[in-house]
Amino acid sequence: MKIGALLAGAALSLTALTASAQTIRVAIGTQDTTINCATAGLLVRELNLLEKYLPRDGKYKDVKYDIQWKNFTSGPPLTNEMVADKLDFGVMAEFPGTLNVTAFQRAGKRSFFIAPISGSVIGSGNGVVVPVNSPVQSFGELKGKTISVPFGSTAHGVLLRAVAAQGWDPARDVNLISQAPEVGGSALQAGSIDAHANFVPFPDLFPFRGFARKIFDGSQTNAPTFHGALVNAEYAEKYPEVVVAYLRAVLEAERLFVAEPEKHSELIAKVAGIDAEVNYLFHGPIGLQTRDYTWKPEFYSAIETAISTLRLLDRPVADLKPQELVDERYIREAYRLSGLDYEARLKVYDKLPLQARDAASGAQITDFKNAAHLWLKGEPGARHYASPQAALAALKQAEAAGQEARVVFVHDRNTGLKLFANQAWYVRDGNGLAAFLLKDDAEAWAKSHGGSVNSFADAKNAAVAVASR
Repeated sequence: MKIGALLAGAALSLTALTASAQTIRVAIGTQDTTINCATAGLLVRELNLLEKYLPRDGKYKDVKYDIQWKNFTSGPPLTNEMVADKLDFGVMAEFPGTLNVTAFQRAGKRSFFIAPISGSVIGSGNGVVVPVNSPVQSFGELKGKTISVPFGSTAHGVLLRAVAAQGWDPARDVNLISQAPEVGGSALQAGSIDAHANFVPFPDLFPFRGFARKIFDGSQTNAPTFHGALVNAEYAEKYPEVVVAYLRAVLEAERLFVAEPEKHSELIAKVAGIDAEVNYLFHGPIGLQTRDYTWKPEFYSAIETAISTLRLLDRPVADLKPQELVDERYIREAYRLSGLDYEARLKVYDKLPLQARDAASGAQITDFKNAAHLWLKGEPGARHYASPQAALAALKQAEAAGQEARVVFVHDRNTGLKLFANQAWYVRDGNGLAAFLLKDDAEAWAKSHGGSVNSFADAKNAAVAVASR
């Protein structure tokens, strides 16, 4: 494959040396528990997709590939191994990715992003949680409290913006301490911190596991965020076809996930230990985040935010512009070879669509902010409903028949955010139930639209009566 000719004039240089009888290493650093990275790591590896696309003709005839995978729990150690030439690719968020580029620069080398993988143009995915029995219902109640967060992470930047939005001084009005996800989870259970901020999937994993409650979503800052794939520039220049092959495997993983989100959520759970219900919350239909492989302007803005925030944190960030951290040519070529339209996808901001009928009425679901989903134990996939009351009524009926729910999802009536139903607040009026992440939002809705604010238990008990009207 002669990629220089295929890239519409793009100057990707090909090595003049033959690769025949050569062994080419393809070493990829992943973050399995950071489920945003799944279609660029875990799924590609577990489904053996990379082998399907690696070039085997032309200069790659008779080549042997040494495919290596290494899993990490965060970006910094992954970056250390990339800089040490132990890895060729890495998958991480925009904050550690920016530090990756800077670390390469300090070593006299270069790396760059080749594609976004998954993210949110409004910042959803990061969040702040409190112990499940905490009286705190909103971020504004955390003044003077101890909040932990992995310092230098995307979640740290989100937390600082949330603090600034309150008009607080981060050095005086809150006590910020650095804790990794597993430490923060233990601290929440021990009651030794008042709140914990973190990145995907922990702000929703901890509530799902029952010891925390989400009080703030990153979308409230309206600041874009993403995870993406990076490559060592020297490697990309030497083996551009291999880089494109990797991205074609990523796009194949995306296609497979879209076709069967429950099945692949189960696979992620089996390998990474992140509950399938949480994977589905983020990446199933109309989930918290969107898997997107095109370089939207908002993702460049996310890099700009990362650069400026890391400077505020006195982290060693070089004087770079966002465009210098990205090379779009590889993902554009991967789209072309996969028969996909990059320019058309670049204009699309929709989440993975829900194309379903209400499991009770058979009516097409069109109002996604009012949609709900019920996944029962023993069933391979989720049932979809046009309203929270329909889903909760179906849950009551299923329980009466001896079935148990794995999970119930609803959507915030204001923002459309996908929520665990048992963590939401509800407004009940004569027309039904409206769901909300925050109690304050539910109270405001009730005040302006009429109705009463209900807990999940109350909403569930009322659902059959409401649904029957």
